[in-house]
Amino acid sequence: MIAKVHTFALVGIHALCVEIEADVTGGLPNVSIVGLPDSAVRESKERVRAGIKNSGFAFPPDRITINLAPADLRKEGSSFDLAIALGILAASGQIGPAMLKDTFFAGELALNGEIRPVKGALSMAMALTRRRVRNLAVPLRNAAEASVVNGVNVFGIRTLRELVSFLYNPDMIAPFSLPPDTGPAGTDKHEEDFNDVKGQEAAKRALEVAAAGGHNILLIGPPGSGKTMLAKRLTTILPDLTHEEALETTRIHSAVGLTDGRRGLLKKRPFRAPHHTASDSALVGGGSNPQPGEITLAHNGVLFMDELPEFHRNVLEVLRQPLEDGRIQVARAARSLVFPARFMLVAAMNPCPCGFFTHHEKTCRCTPLRIAQYIGKISGPLLDRIDIHIEVPSTQYDELTAAAEAESSAAIRGRVERARALQRERYKEEKINCNARLTARQVRRHCRLDAAAQDLLRAAMTRLGLSARAYDKILKVSRTIADLAAADPIASAHVAEAVQYRSLDRKTP
Repeated sequence: MIAKVHTFALVGIHALCVEIEADVTGGLPNVSIVGLPDSAVRESKERVRAGIKNSGFAFPPDRITINLAPADLRKEGSSFDLAIALGILAASGQIGPAMLKDTFFAGELALNGEIRPVKGALSMAMALTRRRVRNLAVPLRNAAEASVVNGVNVFGIRTLRELVSFLYNPDMIAPFSLPPDTGPAGTDKHEEDFNDVKGQEAAKRALEVAAAGGHNILLIGPPGSGKTMLAKRLTTILPDLTHEEALETTRIHSAVGLTDGRRGLLKKRPFRAPHHTASDSALVGGGSNPQPGEITLAHNGVLFMDELPEFHRNVLEVLRQPLEDGRIQVARAARSLVFPARFMLVAAMNPCPCGFFTHHEKTCRCTPLRIAQYIGKISGPLLDRIDIHIEVPSTQYDELTAAAEAESSAAIRGRVERARALQRERYKEEKINCNARLTARQVRRHCRLDAAAQDLLRAAMTRLGLSARAYDKILKVSRTIADLAAADPIASAHVAEAVQYRSLDRKTP
């Protein structure tokens, strides 16, 4: 007897339908799984055997063949366990095959019959919106994230025995629904706050500008000046995730198993900080079945790269495409996938190899050649894609012991949100939502300068030897500074501040 069950295979962050065919025939006891299974799928027969027996059912002492179709799609992971177990039960006559027609199933089966969570439940629910069948049975810990998709009935299941009872009595389990306080709106309380940072007013201002316009930023300063402390607080002043951003971000994190199962959509913008020893595959993604890398996990959030010159050159260069296009294409022999990668890059570096070139007390012993070689590890094209370069000097004792409390993240965030609201209104007819994403044509349309600002920018371009891309960056940052001041057109004061944020992009003497 042949039974059919439907489930999903995860390919990158996408879920593709897989039909599982189970055939139980007479012969020597044997379980064979075909259809390009990986090791985890091939080992599922032992988990399924124990799970079926320990759930009170009989495992057929016959020849069992499991086919995973389409046969040319590689199947990876343990999410096929539950569907395989149901297929065997249906093929052996212990449950009716008709019960399996209107539901998709996914879950890892424990030896005692419990159903463990799997990766990509949200992608599976999203894939169902394009199909006639709208019922999805997943482990209970995956039900919250899958239930955020409208039009899909998600059933959270604890054990195989409970699932079989549900198939016989569909009214015993209601579709999962999230409590009212677990939606994407609002932000969890952050542990960090900008009022923890003493001094560094210029750096705080630069981060405010970066957050208001979605600009990439490079922090340059000696060790201990607070670069990492500042970077970690950037997400506290960014606007809330929209519903679409939260859905897309949660989908990515679900595909790599980073969701906790307690809530539906992510509330906080992601903050990823890969170590400088990370490989290019770790950054952009990879594997025979390509998986998202750090830049995709930072989508709609912040990618923090500390000690930027210490990263391998090839790792830094792979950033150029996603910084420009907001996506990354990972090509392998078997398939090529495109992952979203629209993030804010926050990088930090020392001003020289020893770190004390700009320190107010310690002496730098680096030669000009060593300093130039150190900074030269970052290519010009990559620097061109970083909108803001800001120096972060060492903090003085008087600043550290000042009694006055610094401005809070909430106050800064209020100004950032007002500037973002202006940008959303300005670009409502275009496919962007912040100044950093302006195209060259849109820059000419929306970044209008008054006469004094034009003269100042002309002088800056000539004297500092700025590139054409730097010119566009200055206009975009000037537009953001003007938005923070609710000003239009852009004035000379806005351009002057933006020019100061190009400290590394100047003509060498």
